[in-house]
Amino acid sequence: MTIAVSREPLPQPINDRREFLFTPVDFEQVRRLIHEHAGISLSSAKQDMVYSRLSRRLRERGLKSFGDYLALLKRGDRAEWEKFVNSLTTNLTSFFRESHHFPILAAHLKKLQDKRSIRIWCCASSTGEEPYSIAMTVVETFNSFNVPVSIFATDLDTGVLSAAASGVYAWDRVERLPRVRLIRFFSENQDGTFSVRPELRRLVTFQRLNLLEPNWSVRGPLDALFCRNIMIYFDRPTQHGILKRFAPLMDERGLLFAGHSESFLYASDLFRLQGKTVYELARRAR
Repeated sequence: MTIAVSREPLPQPINDRREFLFTPVDFEQVRRLIHEHAGISLSSAKQDMVYSRLSRRLRERGLKSFGDYLALLKRGDRAEWEKFVNSLTTNLTSFFRESHHFPILAAHLKKLQDKRSIRIWCCASSTGEEPYSIAMTVVETFNSFNVPVSIFATDLDTGVLSAAASGVYAWDRVERLPRVRLIRFFSENQDGTFSVRPELRRLVTFQRLNLLEPNWSVRGPLDALFCRNIMIYFDRPTQHGILKRFAPLMDERGLLFAGHSESFLYASDLFRLQGKTVYELARRAR
């Protein structure tokens, strides 16, 4: 798939007092590489963010300039490519973020209680708060940890996936959860952190997945697909291409959950709005 990159004015020369040489040409190369590899469209206003995040990689590798770092990537250093992508992905998340979605999910699950197997995909799992929130909703809906539900949680960033799989969170990450949920789904560790209980963690499978890869390890039919606050990093052609691949994976009654600042109304050939940032298949049989 060919993806068009928006033509924006070149950024102004970058402050030469910084630790590492970072030219406008370097920045444009970073933008092109992350777009080609991960579909992320960085605006021209992101040069300070790029410098801040990637300069750590230069220090780690003992390099003197961004030109040297880009040359390293072009030589095909696979480990560094992974670090490069991890550095430029944003992982803002929290438990039960955009909380209006979870009662909708619970009501949807109740309609599916007769199914022998319910499949849910969370395609931007970050550090795990979202898929574990989905899992908690599942357990509360069925009032049991023994449920016919499998949750597949993926992310591009291997670093956050490792944190998610461990299921260990500092107090400030769980303090807003109601006490009844905290007691039911977490155990407190001696160092003051909280671990997701094994019976909840076993409902979620974590795996790295790049939405731009030609082959996905996810299989349908999906009863729910959480793709929240990730499409905003892609340009419109990339978004539509991903939605086009989502559609065949969806169960006829499946729901697609989007982020609060995302709208898929332009893809009405694929999905139609069913509720607040919740979509169903456009050709769903009635």
